[in-house]
Amino acid sequence: MASPTEQFAITPLSGPLFHVNDTPIHFTNSAGFMVAVVAIVAVFCLMTSARRALVPGRLQNVGELFYEFVANTVRQSAGHDAMGFVPFVFALFSFVLVANLLGLLPYSFTVTSHIVVTAALSLLVIGTVIVFGFAKHGLGFLKLFVPSGVPGWLLPMLVLIEVISFLSRPISLSVRLFANMLAGHIALKIFAGFVTALLAAGAWSVLSPLPLLLTVALTALEMLVAVLQAYVFAVLTSIYLHDALHPGH
Repeated sequence: MASPTEQFAITPLSGPLFHVNDTPIHFTNSAGFMVAVVAIVAVFCLMTSARRALVPGRLQNVGELFYEFVANTVRQSAGHDAMGFVPFVFALFSFVLVANLLGLLPYSFTVTSHIVVTAALSLLVIGTVIVFGFAKHGLGFLKLFVPSGVPGWLLPMLVLIEVISFLSRPISLSVRLFANMLAGHIALKIFAGFVTALLAAGAWSVLSPLPLLLTVALTALEMLVAVLQAYVFAVLTSIYLHDALHPGH
């Protein structure tokens, strides 16, 4: 892999599954790793809840702590009215977290480094906000775009700003996750390539320890970023759900 971007290439793992207008649809490495992420999360949830007891064991305690962390995030960001969305936020947080961490393993694939994946997750969040907002408040959901106590002559401009701000949410939500994972993996690949190139040139004892140390440090930083980006995604999702519950300014 000479190019640092080659690790993001989507390749088919099988022949065409079916065709759409003569276009073959393959099961790709991206789809395979997304299935793996869902399987890991499902196995984790099943293992931690298999033996439910009043006094939790180690696995149940881990599962409860993980779920309570997400529940507290929703409670603090969206209020007690949003607790019904905890399973939704938990699923998103778990998927993003496991996908980010799984992508750090050697020879793995980071699905969150593709804008199409992060954009789909972001559109799911914003679509849920819009559907629930109109279902709960009807046209009253549009109060989200109308700040209260604003002079009439200033209202059109502020409404336009609020609409643009709302429409930019899925863009910022998806680009933030995609850009952080993409940039981090490219940096890791570049520094790891320096180590290999210097070792092949016979300069191990003189020069290669520095890029090796930087690679180790970047790997630790990427683990932190992987967890942090999943948390940020969950927090922003909770904040947007708060707007669906309480659209008034």
